[in-house]
Amino acid sequence: MRFFVAIDDTDNLESRGTGFRAREMGKLIVDQGIGDVESISRHQLYVHENIPYTSHNSSACLIVNSDKYDALQKLCSEYLIREAAEGSDAGLCIAREDLINEQLIDWGNRAKKEILTKENAHKLANERGIFLEGYTGTKIGVIGSLAAVGLRKAGNDGRSIWVKGKELREISGIFSGSELKKISHIQVIKSVDDKLINDNEQIDVGNWLRPVIQNKEITVIVEKTKNNETHEWQHVSKEYIKSISN
Repeated sequence: MRFFVAIDDTDNLESRGTGFRAREMGKLIVDQGIGDVESISRHQLYVHENIPYTSHNSSACLIVNSDKYDALQKLCSEYLIREAAEGSDAGLCIAREDLINEQLIDWGNRAKKEILTKENAHKLANERGIFLEGYTGTKIGVIGSLAAVGLRKAGNDGRSIWVKGKELREISGIFSGSELKKISHIQVIKSVDDKLINDNEQIDVGNWLRPVIQNKEITVIVEKTKNNETHEWQHVSKEYIKSISN
């Protein structure tokens, strides 16, 4: 079965962030034989003075294939109880893919522009039979974890922070389109004006690949390069990725 596993508000100003925790949790899921992790994504939520958050108010979602739901829930719960930072408000959501409906997608979209409550998050999760639990502090991380599940299922929000096959930060240099897809499980490579890049075209991915989630596919966005002697395309800037994924 395919599960969307999301966490939120696991850190404090001195600790490692939620993205790191998501990647670490994903490694444990694989290492302990509980499931296969397809990808991990980051989702930006509403930044407002009345919403407590550590630095960016982002949550993370793992897509996990597993036939061991009880073991998956136990591992993720115990991990957050053990690793969530002092002063955090950690929340965990585990949703079977077919249970994520339009209401949950709407919750995710609302969480990007509204102040929501943990009471309503639990009500919605209970109605759908979805696991949702808070572990530390005020436990308001349930709001963002439920939102991440909806946003990832909708497939047009956020960016990948881990893809099956290779750590994104380890991918640097110049690749053909086919090489890049092979080593990183990237599904689409396209230009800023939506031109699909051919498998034989050369791309400079820079020193940190930042794929976005578009049309439910992990997508690398590129732009024309001035240095066309060695490659035709280059990965767009970090600022551009933020502008289209936040």
